[in-house]
Amino acid sequence: MATYANPVYETRRAPEIGAAASRRDIVIVGAGPVGLVAAIDLAQRGHAPLVLDEDRTVSVGSRAICYSKRTLEVLDRLGCGEPVAARGVRWSVGKVFFRDALAYRFDLLPEAGHRRPAFVNLQQYLLEESLVARAQALGVEIRWGNRVADVTPRGDGVAVTVDTADGRYGLDATWLIAADGARSTVRKRMGLETAGQVFHDRFLIADIHMTSAFPTERWFWFDPPFHPGQSVLLHRQADDVWRIDFQLGHDADPELERQPERIVPRLRAMLGDDARFELEWASVYTFQCRRMQRFRHGRVLFCGDAAHLVSPFGARGANSGVQDADNLCWKLDLVVRGRAPESLLDSYDAERGYAADENIRHSTRSTDFISPKSAISRTFRDAVLSLAPEVPFARALVNSGRLSVATILAASPLCTADRAGDFAPAPGAMVPGAAAADAPVRSASGDWLLDCLGGDFTLMAFGPVAGPAAVRRLANAAVPCRVVQVGGNAPPDVLCVDDLENAVAHRYDGRDGTCYLFRPDQHVCARWRRFDIDAVLAAVARAAAHLT
Repeated sequence: MATYANPVYETRRAPEIGAAASRRDIVIVGAGPVGLVAAIDLAQRGHAPLVLDEDRTVSVGSRAICYSKRTLEVLDRLGCGEPVAARGVRWSVGKVFFRDALAYRFDLLPEAGHRRPAFVNLQQYLLEESLVARAQALGVEIRWGNRVADVTPRGDGVAVTVDTADGRYGLDATWLIAADGARSTVRKRMGLETAGQVFHDRFLIADIHMTSAFPTERWFWFDPPFHPGQSVLLHRQADDVWRIDFQLGHDADPELERQPERIVPRLRAMLGDDARFELEWASVYTFQCRRMQRFRHGRVLFCGDAAHLVSPFGARGANSGVQDADNLCWKLDLVVRGRAPESLLDSYDAERGYAADENIRHSTRSTDFISPKSAISRTFRDAVLSLAPEVPFARALVNSGRLSVATILAASPLCTADRAGDFAPAPGAMVPGAAAADAPVRSASGDWLLDCLGGDFTLMAFGPVAGPAAVRRLANAAVPCRVVQVGGNAPPDVLCVDDLENAVAHRYDGRDGTCYLFRPDQHVCARWRRFDIDAVLAAVARAAAHLT
């Protein structure tokens, strides 16, 4: 079995061993994708988070591989999107097969004018390597081989006990981000639980190294001839590594099924006797759709799999975790700087709890379609798949995993509702709560709109509606707000954007005077048909202070 050579990171003796606990503003437990994204985001905002991880390397095996357009856009803001996109395999087309026939084809990004594709496939260990490099470049301290043994919440923070090969030590964290995965030590030590559904079906992951002419598409088979009665998923990854998931059934022996002598015949049946491949990594998994009741517990904030779990169908695990960190870090930044009350962090729980419920709902429905629990359900599923090539309504029911998109936070308490009639009768896609749509532009900040929006509160105005006095007032507010202007001659301290292909105006229904207010995570929080500085300042205050 071929293996990926994981890097081994250097460990150092912690200065707290044999000494008093040191005080840290922000401690992050877990150096997986979610913890590293949080560390990078906070470092870019001027903080010095400390990251603790019990391992000395990145993950083993592909694990998470599909990174959505929205996640790639978050990584762009963090300065590591391009390495991931360049190394990974881009795709937007998926095909679903029933037995030996094509049942359904979809394209997740049918229009041009987007910087990032619908998805990029990249092995999780390669993503983590890229994130570690970016974190180190920003001076983030990552303590490898440091296992959190206990956590004790206090009124002004959290006491953390850490075990290392050199001995035990303590830390006093003002804020603790728990990004330590599905078996979260932090969650267990605090006596907290997750609730939801456990699925007993077993699936085999096989990562193989193979040179093949298969197109760069997501292929999913229901009841294929080479694996009858079950399902199979195929994805291409970087470096000619292919990920294949075989459904095995609930009674499969996981120890037996992960043996090469069991895996290779399955691959031969699928790929043919002439295929040349090496088995790189394999694992057998079951999955759950569960979540914590609350993601914030005082000064402890839970992200990613530590907070919620979904099935792998739909690529909602790592993507939702990255978006958790994206949602959390700008709020924590404002709180730590004293620019927002701690209650702002309750909105993290409200918004990402809503997103977790949405992801669990989609994930559960996908799982029920892929693995029917009764003969009637299987008959319905097979009828849908049989009708899908010819009948449009059946294609809408095919569910091999509703793929991850950014959750629209329309009900968030941080949003300001549209004024009556402003965007009637059709509200469009960029409603308050939606993640900003990208578009090609020309500006001093880059060639894409999201580069111009940055990571602060930003007002985007169509035309020169905000004069110099208003721009200064917004910049000097308790929570500052930048101004970006689409078209026209911009006043000083305003970034001017040339809408090259009229895509910005089209995607935002932009007319002269239209304004959009974006949060630091680039979600829309308010919009107006005419500029009103008092309304803008009130909307910023609402979004930054969790006013209701």
